[in-house]
Amino acid sequence: MCPETNSLLRPPHRAKLGRMGRRKIRDIRHEELIEGTIRAVQAKGFAAVTMADIAAEAGSTAPSITYYFGSKDRLMEDTMRHLLRLLRAALLDRLQVAQTPEARLLAVIEANFANRLFTPAQCALWMQFWANAPHAPGLARLHRINRARVASHLNHALVPLVPPNRRDTVRHVLQSYMDGVWLEAAQSATPPDAATARAEARAIARLLLARPPA
Repeated sequence: MCPETNSLLRPPHRAKLGRMGRRKIRDIRHEELIEGTIRAVQAKGFAAVTMADIAAEAGSTAPSITYYFGSKDRLMEDTMRHLLRLLRAALLDRLQVAQTPEARLLAVIEANFANRLFTPAQCALWMQFWANAPHAPGLARLHRINRARVASHLNHALVPLVPPNRRDTVRHVLQSYMDGVWLEAAQSATPPDAATARAEARAIARLLLARPPA
């Protein structure tokens, strides 16, 4: 068989497909480790949880997790980045269909209570994130970035809705309200209800947008 014919019969891009397959498997495993971290932290808290606990939740081994992440702090950072990506995706989905200034403000608020994000395990993890951020530089950086990003989205959405002299106050109240709902959900004995949280947040936002009494 001539070389040209042999090359035609050879499966195309085998090496490339192999690399793509390995990358996909690695990404899937990464997601499984993140999900295991979320469950383990909910059960034991970040301070008490060990790599072995996380490995048991993820169906893995402690050395494997160390290989992927290096340390428990780095694992927590990656887990928080996962939640921030969920928040960003929820926000973009809602902004794409928001047609009015009020709808854009509500999109920013409701994204924080999206079904995929506002779950018991992730509420518990977020509380652990807040508690540990002052003591871990990587977590502190993520906390600052997230706070600044949410504040920026709210400020931008409030420009056509609220006079300048009230804008900072309304933004601060909304941001504090959202934080408080997450904190209460993390400590509640009953699972949080995302639809109820969104409805209550809409009511609070509309109350703040109403003209204050003279």
